[in-house]
Amino acid sequence: ISPTGVQAVHPDGEVAVARAAAARGIAMGLSSFASKSIEDVVAANPQTFFQMYWVGSKEQMVQRMERARAAGAVGLIVTLDWSFSHGRDWGSPAIPEKIDVKALTKLAPEMIVKPRYMKDFIKAFAATHKIPDLTTPNLAEPGQDAPTFFGAYGEWMGTPQPSWEDVAWLRELWGGPFMLKGVMRVDDAKRAVDAGVTAISVSNHGGNNLDGTPAPIRALPAVAEAVGGDVEVLLDGGIRRGSDVVKAVALGAKAVMIGRGYLWGLAANGQAGVENVLDILRSGIDSAILGLGHSSIHDLTADDVVTTDSFARNLGS
Repeated sequence: ISPTGVQAVHPDGEVAVARAAAARGIAMGLSSFASKSIEDVVAANPQTFFQMYWVGSKEQMVQRMERARAAGAVGLIVTLDWSFSHGRDWGSPAIPEKIDVKALTKLAPEMIVKPRYMKDFIKAFAATHKIPDLTTPNLAEPGQDAPTFFGAYGEWMGTPQPSWEDVAWLRELWGGPFMLKGVMRVDDAKRAVDAGVTAISVSNHGGNNLDGTPAPIRALPAVAEAVGGDVEVLLDGGIRRGSDVVKAVALGAKAVMIGRGYLWGLAANGQAGVENVLDILRSGIDSAILGLGHSSIHDLTADDVVTTDSFARNLGS
């Protein structure tokens, strides 16, 4: 499960996703911008990796890391492919700063035509006497209220970008499984290995930052060839069906992370919806493997994927 921020499209949010993943034997990636706490998510899925952006001071980074360790997180994911503010002609103008009367009034016409969706939120309010909000509890300072998503986003955008020395510093402090997410170039992959990471994810943040970036699947073969013998190489971005997973593994990925797909399931039907998405993906994986004449995903090779000479992107070699 790839970490995605503020999964408040369902009252149970990341906890529902974590339970679904645990039920299917899948590890959970929890965003530092999540709407649920690391403690609640680890309780729902002990195989949880905590994702961190470079936000705030080094002291704040260490506080969050140690909180994740104390909660029982089994690994750390550090995302470095979206660490600066930029202008863009698209975004999320419909997302309110917080859920208040003004926001509820604005969203009422959309909610009223989705009675089941509205009922879930009413039930959550009746149980907790609290309107589901858009705060980020994992970025809260000790003894303080959780910042709103946009408040935390502002601090993130104002934080200087880290150096490779910073990555090595955090890796040494953590000491356990450590993934660097957002690697698209061979030279960056080699620097990540030198910094001591145990895994990298070839990712362009879903094209959410620089929309002209090549698809991760195109950058994967060169990165896997360069460092696949030193660290585990994963891929995220563009996984929509089981055959996409098979292609990525055949081209060198040890595993893949999925993001958008499970969010559709979460919004539609909570934990059961996420489980349904995972089952569909797994069925597609099995079908593709059998269709290729293999009995196991471990039998896949690059020969199982037909590509053109111009397909692969060897960046930074």
